[in-house]
Parts: sequence; structure tokens; C-alpha cells
Amino acid sequence: METFAGSETIATRPRDMTCHTLLYAAHQAFRRDLDRLAAAAAAGKGRAGHVRAGWENLKEQIRLHQELEDGWLWPRVERAVAGRRAERAVLEEMRADHAGLAPLIARVDAAMDDAAMDGGEGGDLPEAVRDLREALERHLRHEEMSALPLAESVLSGAEWRALAGEARDRCAAGTPLFVPWVVDGIGPVERSRFLTALPKRLRELNRVMWEPRYRKRRLWSI
Repeated sequence: METFAGSETIATRPRDMTCHTLLYAAHQAFRRDLDRLAAAAAAGKGRAGHVRAGWENLKEQIRLHQELEDGWLWPRVERAVAGRRAERAVLEEMRADHAGLAPLIARVDAAMDDAAMDGGEGGDLPEAVRDLREALERHLRHEEMSALPLAESVLSGAEWRALAGEARDRCAAGTPLFVPWVVDGIGPVERSRFLTALPKRLRELNRVMWEPRYRKRRLWSI
């Protein structure tokens, strides 16, 4: 299976590009998929197979993203700001945000199960999705305005390169899905920016293999 391993990797890119590629682009994909789920729920399509498949993928992408931040990124930022109470408080808020999303995700799961049993009417699903969307948006804005700028200010280029390597190792099995998932439905400028940040070899793999396979899955298609 092809992964981010190789002589030319994201880890060789400048730290700001690495941060954008691995973090900010994923944030936009989270927002996009929750908009899709909200539209499906409002249309009473919560039990559709491709909607459920899209939701399962979204949950996995959120899990991988949070594990990378909580297990790798925030501990290193925390060490860099040791003794600075305000900055450490921001990182604690990030962890609390992540913990607070778990019951909201579970509530959407339960509502989707209910939708499958009641013929797709969805019941609580639109409200459950709305609450998750609102909570996730608050968290992403908080992270983008406070935690990520803090990380960029205190971590070295070597640490950002190590972050890229850690992301590669944690997400190796999902790399063929992650790249086309990020660029699914985004505008041409954003798509070009993201793909340009990847090594040429990965861009070509995405063009000839990963994206065609991803499209065949028709995630969210209702």
C-alpha cells in the first residue's frame, strides 16, 4: 500500500505548509461533511447507505485528527510553554473540546440508528447533527484562532517535520482515502493549494488511483 513514505514527503515542506496541509485542510473537510449530513438529515435520508458510509468515514477522520493533536502536537506545545499559564490553559481547552465532542458524536450515531428503524424519518437526527455542527465549529474556530497560532510560534521547523512523519505513521493505512477525501468537492484554488503541498508522486497516485476509487464509493450520495 502506498503511503507518505519516500524520499520526497510532506515532512520536507516548510512548517507552515505542513500545518496547513495536515490540519487546516482537514478542518474544512469536517465542515463540508457535516453540512452534507445536515442536508441528508433534513431531507429524511438518514438511513441511506452512502450517507451512513460518509458518516463512518467522517468519524474516523475526526478520530485520527484528534489522536494526532492530543497524543503528539499538544504535548510538545505544552513542553515549549512550560510555566506559561495562559498558554497551557489554551491546550487544556483543546482537550476539553475534544472530550465534549464524543457524546455529541454518539448522539448522532444513535439518531442514525433510530432513522434506520423508523424508515428514514430521522426523528432526533437533524437536531443531533445541528448540535454537533455547532460544537465542532466552535472548537475549530478556537483551535484556528488560538491553539494553532500558538503551536506555530513555539515549535521548530524540525518539530513540524516530525509532526508530518508522525501523521504519516498514524494514518498510513488511510492515506489513499485521506487525500481524495480532503479535496472532495472543494474549489479549484483550494484543491490546487492542497495538492501542490503534496509530493509529485502522491499527486499522481491520487489522480490515477486514489481519487477514482474514492469516487466509486459515492460517499454522501443520496
